[in-house]
Amino acid sequence: MTHPAPRRPARFAAIVAATVAIGLTAGCAGGGNKKKDVAYVARDVDTLYTAAKDRLDKGDARQAAALFDEVERQHPYSPWARRAQLMSAFSYYASRDYAKSVQSAQRFLSIHPGNKDAPYAYYLVALCYYEQISDVTRDQKITLQALTAMNELVRRYPNTDYAADARLKIDLINDHLAGKEMEIGRMYQRSGKWLAGSLRFRTVVEKYQTTSHAPESLYRLVESYLSLGLPQEAQKAAAVLGKNYPGSKWYERSYDLMNKYAPGTTAS
Repeated sequence: MTHPAPRRPARFAAIVAATVAIGLTAGCAGGGNKKKDVAYVARDVDTLYTAAKDRLDKGDARQAAALFDEVERQHPYSPWARRAQLMSAFSYYASRDYAKSVQSAQRFLSIHPGNKDAPYAYYLVALCYYEQISDVTRDQKITLQALTAMNELVRRYPNTDYAADARLKIDLINDHLAGKEMEIGRMYQRSGKWLAGSLRFRTVVEKYQTTSHAPESLYRLVESYLSLGLPQEAQKAAAVLGKNYPGSKWYERSYDLMNKYAPGTTAS
């Protein structure tokens, strides 16, 4: 699944700008192997945090993440430690190390659940899953994790900019999941497994009726029911299709099917 660059709410930019004064794309560059910059040498918190900030400014997000981690490790009770946790999560996200980003964000939430930046941490977790969504031919575990994380964000912080963006992404995720059901249903049809296919199409009709796949799913139900010798069920599906999508190609096809194989009923 190909996604456009995700739209970050205004507060996301404000958090990053206030802490590292960079653009949102600064961390996308690779990391390099300059481990000497992250050596476990005791440093004062200002020096360490500044080093992390400089790395992030230069687009070296992976090294920045390691340095932000060191801020917390060496100075756990410093006021900078909490901010470093969040910046570590962002830096891992920017370097596309999604597993570590989720781990860092969830650690922040476990220690500071009521912090004012908690909505951003939840959003970051959701983005990490969202950006790993694969095409519909593959397992959709990550897709379901993205949906769960986005819904959790909306549930907890419904009035934030993060929730507004999450709602848009939830629609895209549901469309993707519906596409997976359609792909499996069509595969069953090609194998002559009409009943198994119809169950997949019914899932789309009942669970993902607002997605772009709904018209085709109704048409596929007409096909399946006619093949199963259930013209009345086919007529019901065709009627729903005609009522909701009267100008679609799927309705026209269902109308032709009904006239050809069940002339005693009507698709309208």
